[in-house]
Amino acid sequence: MAAVDNSLLDAFDRDGFVVVEDFFDATELELFGSIVDRAVKDRVGEDSRSMGDKSLYEQSFQQCMNLWEDNPALKELTFSQKLGEVAASLLGAKALRIWHDQALYKEPGGRETDPHQDWPLWPMGPARQITAWIPFNGSTLASGAMGYSPGSHRLGLAKFSDITREIREEPYPYFDHSEIADVVWVEAPVGSVVFHHSLTVHRAKPNSSDQVRRVYCVIYFEDGCVRSRPFPHQSLDRQGIQEGEPIQGRVTPIAWPRPSGDVPESPLDLGSPPITGFRSQ
Repeated sequence: MAAVDNSLLDAFDRDGFVVVEDFFDATELELFGSIVDRAVKDRVGEDSRSMGDKSLYEQSFQQCMNLWEDNPALKELTFSQKLGEVAASLLGAKALRIWHDQALYKEPGGRETDPHQDWPLWPMGPARQITAWIPFNGSTLASGAMGYSPGSHRLGLAKFSDITREIREEPYPYFDHSEIADVVWVEAPVGSVVFHHSLTVHRAKPNSSDQVRRVYCVIYFEDGCVRSRPFPHQSLDRQGIQEGEPIQGRVTPIAWPRPSGDVPESPLDLGSPPITGFRSQ
């Protein structure tokens, strides 16, 4: 694994999130940001609706998933070995697969993203997942910065109301939301990547700026995770993975480690990737 500074490992273990600064340089950000911009535009087209005419979910962000599948130029970022190696080091995993990638573009006037955990929305176990959150322009309190509840990944599942509640199909043993530490708002500098655990409670501020908050995420899971619940998810259903079976295949290929320059083939023949999905940032 990459030689990740012990202070970062300790911070992630303690808090469930960490900011790695100066991860990408300006040239990389400009290149990958422009690719994602085009990919998002291709997916959503022109949307002339006012913010008030959009659903509550859409008011939080534009979400486009599995962009790597139909945008070959994006694969270099999605399957970046540098990115995957740091994610694996933080999670303490020997190998990672991709769950899915996604763009999360919070438009000017976009509402806050409600507090939530990622793992209850993903029918896989155990809770061995990590997200790399890449803000192409950085993030500020005005543009929709993320807020994290330090140490919440150690408490299990939280109980709160949020915009994802409607898709939770099973009861869970929740802990009292009042047990969560006060939120820490993170203004991520340009070039940084924020990593967070799938059980870390997080949210985002509304976008009160006049610019789109342009974020791209890569979500990884430790190789060996299995489908743990039957409710639908495109990453599993497209591959015919049944409850209790290991999650592997062309939709969820190994992301790290891979040979230098090697990227997986697109699984588009298994079905078109969705524009939206059950995840929020």
